[in-house]
Amino acid sequence: MKYVDEFRQQKLARQLADAIRHEADRGREYHLMEFCGGHTHAIFRYGVQDLMPDNVRFVHGPGCPVCVLPIGRIDEAIHLVEAHDVILCTYGDLLRVPASGRKSLIRVKAAGGDVRMVYSTQDALRIARENPDREVVFFAIGFETTTPPSAVALRQAKAEGLSNFSLFCNHVLTPAAIQNILESPEVRELGSVSIHGFFGPSHVSSIIGSRPYEYFAQEFQRPVVIAGFEPLDVMQSALMLIRQLNEGRYVVENEYTRVVSREGNCKAQQLVAETFELRRSFEWRGLGQVPYSALKIKQDYASLDAERRFSIPVSQAKDVKGCECPAILRGAKRPTDCKLFGTVCTPDNPMGSCMVSSEGACAAYWSYGRFRQSNKKSA
Repeated sequence: MKYVDEFRQQKLARQLADAIRHEADRGREYHLMEFCGGHTHAIFRYGVQDLMPDNVRFVHGPGCPVCVLPIGRIDEAIHLVEAHDVILCTYGDLLRVPASGRKSLIRVKAAGGDVRMVYSTQDALRIARENPDREVVFFAIGFETTTPPSAVALRQAKAEGLSNFSLFCNHVLTPAAIQNILESPEVRELGSVSIHGFFGPSHVSSIIGSRPYEYFAQEFQRPVVIAGFEPLDVMQSALMLIRQLNEGRYVVENEYTRVVSREGNCKAQQLVAETFELRRSFEWRGLGQVPYSALKIKQDYASLDAERRFSIPVSQAKDVKGCECPAILRGAKRPTDCKLFGTVCTPDNPMGSCMVSSEGACAAYWSYGRFRQSNKKSA
């Protein structure tokens, strides 16, 4: 753990905190959005917000793919199980996300549906091989980080002739979401949010590189710093953003150089380009319909596309009444602004995806007890 410990040193944290307090202009506000839920949890777990001056505020963004997946897509996955009797393979976080009518995949499983938690696409392929007489569908979800494994699964299934395997694609793209947030800072039904700079997502950037963010920095005059997940990573990145804002610079900087390059993982990008293409539009929880923000399976792999193979009615489901997940995902509200948080909505009885996901903002507030404090430094 020595390598990780180097990014958690208390002495360096205090030095960075002093530098931030010294360089943050008291006459202005610094609203810095962390797009990734991993950063949100690091901020709360290590008390990073407590080391910031009052005018440096962290704004919690979309968080993770589970958080932003609309209820309708979960309804459609449930339809696959109940109407088509498929074996549905999915990652663990998705199992407890509430769908319409208080259903969830784990409740469908409890009622007899064949829903199986897997740790990788390889598990789903193995299940398909072991059950040649059953249709096996992998509920593919994730930002750019988890898309390459789905691409590998499609290639393997095609090469092996696994005719009983298909993929229900829900892969989404972070740059499109960032652009949507910057283009529409005010959403009447959700509230408004002021964002001055971004912490670029870490794992996503290891795949796509830092180059895709250069457009946002230039076009919207917002600095971006690719940040690692350790507390010193977050603090150093906050200092880098503050310096850019003070100097009137709007560029992409890479704090996470030990993992991320400008070009990213070219081999992974090629795999994705071979198997997937852009959707014209896709719904995000909290953002609504976002143009060219998600992927679909290419025609060459159409036989492995669950949306082509099965008749799936499009669901227009709505969030639980009173749940503020959509506004929280935009950064317009905090979890503590939701009347359901900590009362009706808890980890044992989640009303929305922000409490279910291990990277959700509500889960972070709950896990680290911040909801018990008067916290004016988070937004």
